Amino acid sequence: MYLATVVSEISMTFYRKTEGGSERGSPVVAIAANPLGRSRYDQRMDIDALQQRLAEFATERDWEQFHSPKNLAMALAAEAGELVEVFQWLTETESANLDATQKQAVAYELADVLIYLVRLADRLDVDLDIVVPEKIRINAEKYPVALAKGSVARSDRRD
Repeated sequence: MYLATVVSEISMTFYRKTEGGSERGSPVVAIAANPLGRSRYDQRMDIDALQQRLAEFATERDWEQFHSPKNLAMALAAEAGELVEVFQWLTETESANLDATQKQAVAYELADVLIYLVRLADRLDVDLDIVVPEKIRINAEKYPVALAKGSVARSDRRD
């Protein structure tokens, strides 16, 4: 599957300081180390650049022909299934306390899901920079804090 290569080429790269300079660390290890002391929310991903890199990656391999919205949606669902598989049969406590190997597996599956999601949005001309904040606003209206706090009830099933 080409996604493993894409992930290694375009995923957010993190570095941890060593005595002799910088050493490339795995995303999970480096995020935990957080050498700059920044919040994980300070790490920005440029969606436009990611879309461009993914399109270039597919074009270089003549894979555009396979990247129909239907195929990308199916691949996205398959990758989401692989993410779920990591958590299958774990207890709530175990799922919140993954070991390093499990965290790395989750990180790569999340990257695969994101890659297909971004690729699908690109192929359908969906501007994620616009639609994501819009959807968050819609959800905030649908689930106001006063009614939704501490409740998992769907908005159409509230008392």
